[in-house]
Amino acid sequence: MYLTKTPKTLKKLYPRLIWDIASEDKSIYLTFDDGPTPQITPWTLECLSEHKAKATFFCIGKNMERHPEIVQQIIDKGHSIGNHTWSHENGWKTTLDDYQSSILKTEELLHNLNVNNKLFRPPYGRIKKKQIKSLHEEFQIIMWDVLSADFDTNISKEKCLQNCIENADKGSIIVFHDSVKAFERLSYTLPKVLTHFSQKVYTFKSLS
Repeated sequence: MYLTKTPKTLKKLYPRLIWDIASEDKSIYLTFDDGPTPQITPWTLECLSEHKAKATFFCIGKNMERHPEIVQQIIDKGHSIGNHTWSHENGWKTTLDDYQSSILKTEELLHNLNVNNKLFRPPYGRIKKKQIKSLHEEFQIIMWDVLSADFDTNISKEKCLQNCIENADKGSIIVFHDSVKAFERLSYTLPKVLTHFSQKVYTFKSLS
């Protein structure tokens, strides 16, 4: 079970987490989880470039270690990179020590790549209060306002697009995944989201 639009009540329950960006500007913040992935991340970068859009990639540490050249492509194209743990750990099922170790290992790799923005997104959006307390002073913990649900193989690509179009507004943080599992829905939805909101004079910004 998941919600494609984050309720205001949930945002109020966890005020230390960043769910959206308060702004009067017509800006949207596209984010991509679980990469970098050969072929899919480069395709995503090209799609963003065609619309002069910036985004934020929450990368898994072990994937960055395997594909440093793709990480460099993300950096060279002016996008932001955030920490998504080393092995996509589920915070609800991981001890505080193990969770911190995974994040710090990933952060060390990011530091070696000269990425020092301290952005973190918990895999699955699952994080315990103790984990939040231990991280929030050092990291911006980024959640989301809109979930595209491109990871869900049981929904259609049209439904994925609908999730974004109907729920996003200025300041929204939208979650996509540059992964093999999500690509069928991502490849359909992302170009149409970029076109739709560009026509409505929105800009696409990265988090920092």
